[in-house]
Amino acid sequence: MSIQIVPESERSPGVGPVEPVQLPAAQLPYARRASRLQHLAQGHAMADYLLWAADLAHAQQATAEALPLPAEEADRLTAVLQQQPQTPLHSATWPRSAHWQALLDGLLHRMAQQPRMQTAAIQQALARLQQADAAQRDAWAEALLSALRSDAVTEAHALPEAGVAQLLWAALSLYWRQLASHLPATGQATLGAPRHLCPVCGHVPTGSLVQGGAQAGLRYLQCSLCECQWHVVRSTCTNCDSTQALDYWCLEDEHAPIKAEGCTDCQTYLKAFYQQADHQLELVADDLASLALDAEMEAQDLARSGINPLMLPLLGAPD
Repeated sequence: MSIQIVPESERSPGVGPVEPVQLPAAQLPYARRASRLQHLAQGHAMADYLLWAADLAHAQQATAEALPLPAEEADRLTAVLQQQPQTPLHSATWPRSAHWQALLDGLLHRMAQQPRMQTAAIQQALARLQQADAAQRDAWAEALLSALRSDAVTEAHALPEAGVAQLLWAALSLYWRQLASHLPATGQATLGAPRHLCPVCGHVPTGSLVQGGAQAGLRYLQCSLCECQWHVVRSTCTNCDSTQALDYWCLEDEHAPIKAEGCTDCQTYLKAFYQQADHQLELVADDLASLALDAEMEAQDLARSGINPLMLPLLGAPD
């Protein structure tokens, strides 16, 4: 099954009440994420990093409130959707406007004022981005997006160092989330390609959320770039579609709210977050606070198939 993005007027009920795609709400979630990170940091071995990530999420929230998506950019989403229903906001083809760089400037300004951003490494990354011109920032962004899609990165678009990449991604993710939240569309499930990548922007998920309440048991993958969620049936590998080689791992007991779904066919895993076990879960924050489970999966020689937007993988050295 694949998911196509279609205008809202073409909404289909899918299978029962299951929505194939859930676009992110215009009310940005960064404040809740920041609060959850602060809570998880209490007594945590990674408290310093979780609190740093909370400050970054606070900066994203403030920047989003100060700089909403311009009306003219929101207006062109309808035409784009009609021309390109398959991954309409694909990061390889979407023409980034100057708005993403305005978001980056706003983010850098707010981060520079926060006490936890005063370390030498962060100050160096902030300075690199503040001093870079628009062309250099765009080149870095292009290389970063390509690398995280696992596309080839040319010499002309060298990857930035890790700290610069992390701050760039915070702005790019905010930009794509604003775009996705304004997309006048819904999802339509059709027979076709697997659902490994986000049907809106083409990026890998961060993890899967097994929902509670009225949608108890439904599994949605959450995109690492635009934060859309798309439905994938459970007991299926989110990387290769295998149903025969799945194992579930956790650090507590079988009722743990966070588990890793490992697949011995493709030798990958992705973490699943169970809302019924913990109603306070925030996927990105709880994923970051459960890296001990990632270490256990690496010990099993399984590679992570997802990306956390608050801790990017090593992507190679700059030129």
